[in-house]
Amino acid sequence: METFDPSKKPKLNKITGLLKKSGVIAVLVIAIPVIGIGSVYNIQEQEQAVLTTLGSAKTVAEPGLHFKIPFIQRVQKVNTTIQGVAIGYDPSDNQSEEADSLMITSDYNFVNVDFFVEYKVVDPVKAVYASQDPFTILQNISRSCIRTVIGSYDVDSVLTTGKNEIQSRVKEMIMNKLEQHDVGLSVVNVTIQDSEPPTAEVMEAFKAVETAKQGKETAINNANKYRNEKLPEATAQTDKILQEAESSKVQRVNEANAEVAKFNAMYEEYSKNPEVTRKRMFYEAMEDVLPGMKVIIDGTGKTDTILPLDSFTGTAGAAASQSAGNNATGQNSLGNSAGERTGNDGKSGMKQGGSGTQSTGSQTDHGAEEAAE
Repeated sequence: METFDPSKKPKLNKITGLLKKSGVIAVLVIAIPVIGIGSVYNIQEQEQAVLTTLGSAKTVAEPGLHFKIPFIQRVQKVNTTIQGVAIGYDPSDNQSEEADSLMITSDYNFVNVDFFVEYKVVDPVKAVYASQDPFTILQNISRSCIRTVIGSYDVDSVLTTGKNEIQSRVKEMIMNKLEQHDVGLSVVNVTIQDSEPPTAEVMEAFKAVETAKQGKETAINNANKYRNEKLPEATAQTDKILQEAESSKVQRVNEANAEVAKFNAMYEEYSKNPEVTRKRMFYEAMEDVLPGMKVIIDGTGKTDTILPLDSFTGTAGAAASQSAGNNATGQNSLGNSAGERTGNDGKSGMKQGGSGTQSTGSQTDHGAEEAAE
């Protein structure tokens, strides 16, 4: 049996004091780093933080180091970059999930449609505290809106021409639903990744239709290209023809006005002295007509007589006159025949101007005057 020795009590108290001091030091050594680490947090550029102090939350948007009170303030980081959720397929292997992708159109046809919804966190506090799982809410809203919109379009629009309109309507509907739920999320974009019929045969038929439509668009584009190439040429040619026609019109109008002015001037002079003007016009007409004539047909008698003018002009006239003098008794002399006819008429005369051309008689004179008039 151990006996108590009062002399050993001071030693025991000393040991107990040392143990207490070392325990406090150990606690301090452990607590100080823990408190220091827990009072500092870092925010990246693509993040925002929700700082909760005794149940009151606020957003910390500035990136960098920040401080908080340990055990009193709590920090939850939220990714604010654009993220996406796949509806109708598994993004890891792109395999279709018919539970979400198989839908029915307004004309009661089945179609597989895959969507990709892009979203971002616009209010970190609501994203953390407004709902337990905002991501699941977004998925459910997206599925509901997609089926509603697809059900209002026919199969042709879903597979070919109506994709852009469908995407816009789905995006608008999802945004309205998210505003009603107020979970701090917003939709950035909605894209139809793929849309196809559920069977291979129908799929091939729709591909053929799509190929035909692309061929139609190609033909239309080629036709528009040809039209754009030829239309400027045709327009230029038309302008050229119109300009030439306008120029010809102006030229003809000017010529007609000149002729009218000339005629009016001649008529004014004629009205002053008709007889002189008539004779002047006759002589001018004869000057233009006689040099080109070879014969004159005189029809004053009962028979027509042909009078060759070459015998009365130039050297041919002189030779004819000499031949007529040497053979005065010849009945076929052109000079004597002409002399007899001029003597009987008594109205003949030589044309003034030295050409030596003998007038063919008063009947021819009156006929030429009537022609000139």
